Amino acid sequence: MNHIQKGIFALLIASLGFSLMGAFVKLSGDIPVLQKTLFRNLVGMIIPLYFAIKHRERLFGRMQNQPLLIARSTFGLIGVVLNYITIDHMVLSDSDMLNKLSPFFTILLCALFLKEKIKPYQMTAILVAFIGSLFIIKPSFSSDMFYALIGVAGALFAGFAYTTLRVLGPREKFYTTVFYFSFFSTVVLMPFVLSDFHAMTMTQTFYLILSGVFATIGQFGITIAYQYAPAKDISIFFYATVLFSAIISFALFNQVPDIFSFLGYFIVFSASLYMFKKAKLE
Repeated sequence: MNHIQKGIFALLIASLGFSLMGAFVKLSGDIPVLQKTLFRNLVGMIIPLYFAIKHRERLFGRMQNQPLLIARSTFGLIGVVLNYITIDHMVLSDSDMLNKLSPFFTILLCALFLKEKIKPYQMTAILVAFIGSLFIIKPSFSSDMFYALIGVAGALFAGFAYTTLRVLGPREKFYTTVFYFSFFSTVVLMPFVLSDFHAMTMTQTFYLILSGVFATIGQFGITIAYQYAPAKDISIFFYATVLFSAIISFALFNQVPDIFSFLGYFIVFSASLYMFKKAKLE
C-alpha cells in the first residue's frame, strides 16, 4: 500500500468507529450532553495511555507542539459537544447531514492555511459524494434553525481539528495526540458534569463506555489517516459513516433503507472508487 491507500484504510476504520459511537450515544438515552461527552473522553484516555507507556513516549507531547495540541483539542472538543447537541435536539438525519460538512471544511481550511492544492477531479468526486449523501439522509430540515446552525458550527470546528492533525502528524505519535485530546477534554468537562450529574442505569453506563471505546477507535483511525495523506486525497471516504450507520441501524433498530438510500449508496461508492483509482495513478 502507498501512503494514500493507507490513509484511506485508516479513515474507513475511523468511520466504522464513529458510526458505532453514534449508535451507542443514541442508545444511552436522556443524559446531559456534557456527561455523554465526558464518558467518551474518560474511556478515550485508556487505550492511548497504554501505547504511550509501552513505547515510552511523552504523554503530553513536545513543548514546541503545545499550541497545536491545545488548538486541536479545543477545536475537537467544541466540535464533539456541538455534534452531540444536534443529535439530541434534531432529526437524526439532519444532524448526520450537517456533520458530513466537516470534510468540506477540512479541504477548504487545508487549502487556506496549509496551501494544499485541490485538483479538479478531487473536487468533482467530493461534490458527487455530497449529492449521494443527500439521497441517503434525505434531510427534512424540520428542526429549529438554531440547532441547525449549531450543527454547521460543529462541522466547522471538526474541520479545524482535522486541519491541525495534518501539521501534527509528523511531529507527534498518534496515540500522544489522542491521549492529549481526551485528557484535555476530561479536565475541561469535569467541573460542569460534577455540578449537574445525572444518575445512570447500568445499561446506560455500559452504552456510554462502548461509545467511548468506539470513539477512541475513530480518533485513532482519523489521526493516523491524516498522518498518511492530505485531507483532499482521502476526506471523501469519511462518507463511509453513512453506509456503516445504515447497516447498524438495520441491525439495531430494524430500519430498512428505501430506494433513494440505495441510490445514494451507489453514488457514494462510485465517487469513492473513482477517487481511489485516480489516487493510485499518481
